[in-house]
Amino acid sequence: MTASAPTLPGPMDPTTLPRTLAALRASGWRSRSVKAELRDNMTRALRAGAELFPGMVGYENTVLPEVVNAVLAGSDMLFLGEKGQGKSKLMRLLPRFLDEYVPYLDIAGCPVHEDPEKPITRAGRELLAKTPADGVPIAWWHRSERYAERLAPGTKFADIIGELDPARLASGTSMGSEDALHLGLIPRTHRGIFAMNELPDLDDLVQVGLFNILEERDVQIRGYPIKFDLDIVILFSANPSTYNRSGKVIPQLKDRIGATIQTHYPLDRDTGIEVMEREALAPDTSHSDARLSLGGEFPVLVPRFMKEVVEQMSICARKSKYVDQQSGVSARFSIANYRTMIANARRRAISLGESPSVPRISDLAHIQASGSGKLELDLMGTHQMSERQVLEAILAESVRVVFEEYVKEHGLNEIAEIFSKGVKIEVGDMLPSSQYAERVKRVPPIWDKAFEVNASQDIQVRASCVEFVLAGLWAMDKVSRSSRFGRVEYET
Repeated sequence: MTASAPTLPGPMDPTTLPRTLAALRASGWRSRSVKAELRDNMTRALRAGAELFPGMVGYENTVLPEVVNAVLAGSDMLFLGEKGQGKSKLMRLLPRFLDEYVPYLDIAGCPVHEDPEKPITRAGRELLAKTPADGVPIAWWHRSERYAERLAPGTKFADIIGELDPARLASGTSMGSEDALHLGLIPRTHRGIFAMNELPDLDDLVQVGLFNILEERDVQIRGYPIKFDLDIVILFSANPSTYNRSGKVIPQLKDRIGATIQTHYPLDRDTGIEVMEREALAPDTSHSDARLSLGGEFPVLVPRFMKEVVEQMSICARKSKYVDQQSGVSARFSIANYRTMIANARRRAISLGESPSVPRISDLAHIQASGSGKLELDLMGTHQMSERQVLEAILAESVRVVFEEYVKEHGLNEIAEIFSKGVKIEVGDMLPSSQYAERVKRVPPIWDKAFEVNASQDIQVRASCVEFVLAGLWAMDKVSRSSRFGRVEYET
């Protein structure tokens, strides 16, 4: 769905914005809290029928309505889900519902962006008390700078709340004075959004500080009566296995979080493929970031069944007895494997001059590089396997599942009988596509089965289909195979 009108305030020309408090008041500007700002702009976007969270696939009817409700309700939020479920991405999309620019008091050395009508520091209050409105300087803060994020492990109280500054104390500043403080990240995000990733890994003392902010909306440091009435939205992310573990998160903090948003992996394979392609591929051939393009000088054509095999690997891994299911299997597992498969197909195109290059099962021999480290093995289980063996088992299961959807079982035993007579077929990621027809001459039914997968006469597609049939026979235990450096030999 696309917006029929701008979803957010802007774009604005900052050079035309008021530069004094008098001019700001004359412009009709009114002070609003961050939560009111988010709610008003979310309302505008909903009324316009806009796409609220670009790039979030598969959450339209599950997660996103809960996020919208939390914004409209004015709640702080916890995104609860396993790794690779887009929790951080969702948090980073919320600042788009802030105003493009907000005004603040332009005070040299002030650690916070003061609301021109509701300053929280002594410096801000004194400026308004002692200076005529036409002499109070105003600057403007862009929404892209009003979001701050922190990863919980290693985070100290001083990092996000603040600490007394020893140098200022040594110079004679009183401990009870604002001037004695070095403010942390949360106070400096006053009038913005702060996100804390992996909440259960946060030190208990810091959790108490966050509880105080959620409850009272103020900051107290070392028990001294210095308070700042903060205007801020707090977001958290956590994994269910650690968040629900007793003692990891203090109950009082859990109780103060207004909304818990439960995320999930794609509910079906087609959605998973859409996520995988969106994250792995550039939207056009001119894209210059780290994402791949299928076009360009060495184009790559990816058959549907190869996309399904790659995504099915993640689905199988999420059910595998060899994988620790509490840690989850990130969508990055599919994305990295998909990129590796495309990269190896392109390497073949560059080396052999094939165009377009079509990925094959043998290209997936290289997922040992992209898949390693992305699965946490179940080391407490009775089946002890190396990561390489687990990846191989997951690949076999994925090929079997997809193969059974494409190819009829009738005729497979006939092929297996031919192999039982001593026939061997070697294929590989660097074998020219033109040689596949010759390689399978001794087993003609393989060529026929390949047409069940895809009827294209293109030799690169035919080569990919032949390898898929061979891999399917192996996955169904009708033939065996040995693999080394992208070269694969099939035999009885």
